[in-house]
Amino acid sequence: MEPIDELLSVRKEKRGLLMEAGIDPYPQERGVFRGSSDLHKEFGELSSDEIEQKNAFVAFAGRIVAFRDFGKSCFLHVQDREGRTQVYARKDTLKSPDYDLFKKLDVGDIVAVDGKVFKTRTGELTIVADHIKLLTKSLRPLPEKWHGLKDVEERYRRRYVDLIVNQKVREVFLRRARIIESLRAFLAARDFVEVETPMMQILPGGAVAKPFKTHHNALGLDLYLRIAPELYLKRLIVGGLERVFEINRNFRNEGISVKHNPEFTMLEFYQAYATYEDLMDLTEEMISTLVFSLFGSFTVSYGGREINFARPWKRLTMEQALVDFGGFDPSIADDARKLRACGSELAIVGIETMPKGKVITEIFEKVCEEKLVQPTFITEYPVEVSPLAKRSKERPEVTERFELYVSGMEIANGFNELNDPEDQRARFLHQIKEKEEGAAMDEDYIMALEYGLPPTAGEGIGIDRLAMLLTDSQSIREVILFPLLRP
Repeated sequence: MEPIDELLSVRKEKRGLLMEAGIDPYPQERGVFRGSSDLHKEFGELSSDEIEQKNAFVAFAGRIVAFRDFGKSCFLHVQDREGRTQVYARKDTLKSPDYDLFKKLDVGDIVAVDGKVFKTRTGELTIVADHIKLLTKSLRPLPEKWHGLKDVEERYRRRYVDLIVNQKVREVFLRRARIIESLRAFLAARDFVEVETPMMQILPGGAVAKPFKTHHNALGLDLYLRIAPELYLKRLIVGGLERVFEINRNFRNEGISVKHNPEFTMLEFYQAYATYEDLMDLTEEMISTLVFSLFGSFTVSYGGREINFARPWKRLTMEQALVDFGGFDPSIADDARKLRACGSELAIVGIETMPKGKVITEIFEKVCEEKLVQPTFITEYPVEVSPLAKRSKERPEVTERFELYVSGMEIANGFNELNDPEDQRARFLHQIKEKEEGAAMDEDYIMALEYGLPPTAGEGIGIDRLAMLLTDSQSIREVILFPLLRP
C-alpha cells in the first residue's frame, strides 16, 4: 500500500471512531468567531498579568496546521484567514470532547475552540481550550514541505493546498485583491463608470491576437472568446457614457510563458475629450498612488532590482529608444535596407516581407524592451502595428500611442482612438489582407463611428503583470489562482 493510502486509511478509521462516539465529522456550524489579527491586536501587547486581569474568554475557529503532543497536554497552531493562533489543551481541563477523542484529531482538521486567553512563558498568545469542536475532518494529510522548484507545478495544480500551507502565497493574492480594489476606487473617484461587456463575441476584435473559438448550439452560431473589450467600450463612449472602465478576463489562443497566460485579467478604460498624454499623466498618478498605499514608499524591489515609481516617469519615442538603448544611428528608422539587415542579424522571422513600421517594432522588442527597467513610456508607435490608434498629424507614419514598460515588461498600452470611420474601415481591410490574427471587418463598429465617437483616449493595463511587479513574483502563474496547465 502506498504511504498516502495508508494515511488515508488511518484517518478514515479515526473518523469512524469519532462517529461511533456520536461526533459528527461534518456539522454545519454557525458561530461568531474572533479573528487571529483581532486577537493579537487586543491582547498581543499586553503582559501576562494584564491578560490575566481581563479574564477574557473567546471563541476561535480555523484549521489545525501544527500539533505538538506532550502526553497529557497538547499545543496546536490553528490557522484562520488572518493568521495563526496557538491553542493549549490539557487532559485535566478540557471539558469536551473526551481527551482521548480529542487526540483523534489531525493536522488539517478544522475546529472551533472556546477558552481563556493567556500568554506562555515565551510570550506567545494562547487560548487554553475548554471546548474543542470538530467542524471538518480532513482525510488527506497536508504536505510537510510545499515549496521548491520540484513542487512548483503541483502547487499550481492544487492551489487550495498551496494556500493552506504557504503564507506568502496567501499574501500575494490578498495584495492582488488590494491592487484591483485600489485601481477601481481611483477611477470611480474620477467619475469613470464600471461596465461589463460581452465575453463571447460574434467577431474577434480590439487587438491583434489569435482567438479561442466556441459554438452556441441554440443559435447555431460560432462565437469567439474576446481578445479585448475595446470595441464594445468605445461603443459606450459613442452612446454618451464618456468615461468607462472594465476589469475582466481576456482570452488569447497563444503561447504560455512566465509573462503570458491564455486567460488573463485586464483593466481597460476610455475617456472622452482626453488625449493619450492625459492618460500617461493619469497612469503615473494611479500607479504611483497605488504603490505608495501598499508600501508607504515609491520604491519597490522586483527580482533583486529597485524600481522607483516616483513621478515623473521617463518618456521616449520608439525611435529614440532604439538610439538610447540599442545604440543605433538616429537615421536608421528612415533606411528600410539597414532596418531589414539589422532584423536579419537578430533572426527576426519574416523580416523580408514586413512593412517598415513592423520591422522597427520587432527590432525595438528584441533590443530595447528588456533594458526598460524603470517606469518608461514609449510613444509614437508605427501605424502598421496600431490599427485602432489615431495617426500623428506631424508624422502620419506613426500614431498617437504609448506603451508603459517596467522591468522589461509591457504593463500598459494606450492611445488616441481612431474615430474616422473611413480610415478605420481601411485599417480593418489592411489587417484582413495581411491575414493578421483577430482581423475582421466589424461593420457594426464602423456604423457606431459613423454616429460619431468624440475625441477619446483609451488604455489597457495588464493586472496580472502589475501584480507580478508589486508582489515580486517572477512568473505570471504565481499571481493567477488557477493558471492553465496540461492535464
